[in-house]
Amino acid sequence: MEQRRDGADALKFPILIGDIGGTNARFALLLDSFAEPKMFPVVQTADFETVDDAIQETVLDKTSVQPKSAVLAVAGPIDGDEIDLTNAPWVIRPQQMLAGLGIGEVIVVNDFEAQALAISSLGEQSRMKIGGGEVHEGASRAVVGPGTGLGVAGLVRARNMWIPVAGEGGHVDLGPRTARDLAIWPHLETIEGRISGEQVLCGRGLVNLYRAIAAVDGADPVHTTPADITDAAVNQKEPLSIEAVDLFATYLGRVAGDLALIFMARGGVFIAGGIFQRIMPILKTDQLRAAFEDKAPHSDLMREIPLFVVTEPLAALAGLATYARTPRFFGLETTGRRWVA
Repeated sequence: MEQRRDGADALKFPILIGDIGGTNARFALLLDSFAEPKMFPVVQTADFETVDDAIQETVLDKTSVQPKSAVLAVAGPIDGDEIDLTNAPWVIRPQQMLAGLGIGEVIVVNDFEAQALAISSLGEQSRMKIGGGEVHEGASRAVVGPGTGLGVAGLVRARNMWIPVAGEGGHVDLGPRTARDLAIWPHLETIEGRISGEQVLCGRGLVNLYRAIAAVDGADPVHTTPADITDAAVNQKEPLSIEAVDLFATYLGRVAGDLALIFMARGGVFIAGGIFQRIMPILKTDQLRAAFEDKAPHSDLMREIPLFVVTEPLAALAGLATYARTPRFFGLETTGRRWVA
């Protein structure tokens, strides 16, 4: 039965936390409010028919601990008792989890809400600063992350709580700025004639961009996966891949700058996601920062806003763990997203 919930209510330990994306799922157990999360191997969503199967085989069959609560972050909109993942065939059915997995309470949040929870307390050892600007404590923050899709979330401070703001910001329009962009744009694959941020700034988006560059140059594309393109770029093997990754970073810088303005993110904008971590060895940080700040008539303002790359590979799980330990510190609305046995 679904119930209303006051965000300050404590969760019962042990708590299962899970970050469920379009490609990979990551799970951990939080035994008490002081323990570090007990991590389990990363699994691919394609290897299991359902999320329940993945939890049973990956977690419950590997430990004698029976979780009493679960907090799951999923890559998709949460709108009812059946939650479809945007880029994977899994359907999350919390009522079924309660009955089949022996869990007493399930809370489901958006995957980038979890990233927003993470950046509320991300230490300097888990982030890399790009360019200038200083963090204004208590000011709004934003996070953007290219992965299977393009995730976006905000984080605002009010009433002594951090409040994550989820949405589908990865689907905003993305337009050309330079002469090279204008040459590339007609060759990008669209969705009903529209080029959104996610059409370029995610795994398949990188392939889309790579193919468009090849078409402009009259070259034959060699690579078909984002991993092959990033590998070729990092190892300086192919000019098409190198340019694709360079432009990918520039375009992401532009979107990150847009988010800085939307949220007035004086607390910083954070770039998350595995794709970006893979290209960091060849990242031209000056170009990325320039694209971030190129927001006339607000370029002076943009120079004051810090930009970070999240270097913690399991940031979403860290964010979920932070929330699970102390939900009273977060204004996370769980009405319609909480199920109890």
